[in-house]
Amino acid sequence: MVLLAVLSFTACETTDLDLQVSPNDLSPTAGDPNLLLNSVQLAYITNQQTLADRAAELTRIDYFGNRNYFNGLPGNTLNGVWSRTYSSGGNGAGDFVNVGILTNLQALENIDAGSDIDYSFHVAVAKTLYAHSLFQLVDFLGSATYTEAGQPLEFPAPNLDSGESVYDAAFVLLNEAESLFNANPETLGAQDFFYSGESEKWIKLINTLRLRSYKNTGNTSAFNAIVDAGNYIMDSEDDFQISYGTSELQPDDRHPDYATDYTASGANIYQSNWMMETMLENEDPRIRYYFYRQVDGTPGALDVDGDPVDANEETLACSFVTPPQHYIDGGYTYCSVDNGYWGRSHGNDEGTPPDNFTRTAVGVYPAGGLFDDSRFEGVGLGLGGGGAGIEPIILASYVDFWIGEMATTDTDKAEALRSGLEKSIAKVQTFGSLDGSADLSMAPTEEEVADYIDDTVADFLAASGDDQENIFAEQYFTTLFGGATEAYNYYRKTGYPTTLLPNWEPDPGAFPRSFLLPQNEVLNNPNLTQKDNLEGQVFWDTNPASPAFPPAN
Repeated sequence: MVLLAVLSFTACETTDLDLQVSPNDLSPTAGDPNLLLNSVQLAYITNQQTLADRAAELTRIDYFGNRNYFNGLPGNTLNGVWSRTYSSGGNGAGDFVNVGILTNLQALENIDAGSDIDYSFHVAVAKTLYAHSLFQLVDFLGSATYTEAGQPLEFPAPNLDSGESVYDAAFVLLNEAESLFNANPETLGAQDFFYSGESEKWIKLINTLRLRSYKNTGNTSAFNAIVDAGNYIMDSEDDFQISYGTSELQPDDRHPDYATDYTASGANIYQSNWMMETMLENEDPRIRYYFYRQVDGTPGALDVDGDPVDANEETLACSFVTPPQHYIDGGYTYCSVDNGYWGRSHGNDEGTPPDNFTRTAVGVYPAGGLFDDSRFEGVGLGLGGGGAGIEPIILASYVDFWIGEMATTDTDKAEALRSGLEKSIAKVQTFGSLDGSADLSMAPTEEEVADYIDDTVADFLAASGDDQENIFAEQYFTTLFGGATEAYNYYRKTGYPTTLLPNWEPDPGAFPRSFLLPQNEVLNNPNLTQKDNLEGQVFWDTNPASPAFPPAN
């Protein structure tokens, strides 16, 4: 009792009960700059995975499994993206640790300012990734926070800034990052996941981020000025991407789609019927790289020999169902695609049958899976490239399509289309070698690829109106497979392609022109009020209001 009394007395004399910062917290200036930069990069990569997946699902590049858009995109959809951008959140690109962008950027700036060592490379990388993140938050949400972000003591409940002002702020961040990179700073042991410390390539990326943002806002003169200068991602060797490994444990650094599809219990992802059928009908030379068929026929469709496959209620229930009237009227594929391409159509919300060894799996590009050489065998652990694929973020082929989007003549647009296809197909074909078990004699020849590109460009120039725009947009969306974030922007800006499958539901609600605010932030920030619909248009989206636009919806 005496001991407790002494301790209590001592505690009262020595404890400051008005601490603003926990004494257990690491000082912002005490962190290892290299580890802080790792945190920024991992948070950014995880966000890119999420945003690309959501954009791909809405634009039918991937499969969207809900008959109602509002229900399928609840308020928690971008919780992780928001938290990783501004503070910290779960990392999906390796070990599960909390990582973040802005807080670690601020720590890097503080360390750099208070040290004799020049950490400007770290700061420049973080500023570049933060700028792109801000652009994307606006593109998906319509607004974001910037002026009051990252200042919890002064602004514990930060207000949102307008989309235009956040775009302006992101451009300023890019200018600051470019200024730092121009001095070609030392990496000081930092692990640059993207460009191995080459400042010149980071500057090309900065100019490319400017291009994509000028494209969105329709700033043609600024866009053309960068293209004319030529210092942007125009060659595949400068592609902005993350490379994955083949390790299954501690950490699992395989491509996340590979880790999901190449399991002992079979594949777990449904591929988009629209994407597979479009490539099949176009005889696209990339189809064997994108998709791996486990069987040679899908119930209710034709097999690889042209013979009908019986409907199967157990493995593909919709093969027994009469399509709804809006699918019949449009002549759309409701359930089954020919030649063994076994996926799902937009909005299919059926349960999961025992089809893990029959549905089409991700292929060797970009997930590092199997090349489809018509072996028609099941997937499994470690097969193909073992998951050593990539997460495409911005590729040179994408940029060519941006140039085509901004072109004012059919000739210039066709030239961009050709260039984009040449780069895309060439890059995709290099992935065939990842699958050591593949019979690459099934791969398209140089002559077949050249004919495909020539025919596509000729068809584009011979077409007009919607037909011409659809050819360009279908090729763009096919090229974006695996990294489709920009497809969502393109679709809201142009409304093409109009060939997209409608939702299974005749009235799924208006197409999402922006997402709901992250629910975690809304619940904890009294200055925010959640939206009541998905119809709010981003400031650069000047098209007619929903539901009249986009026309395919």
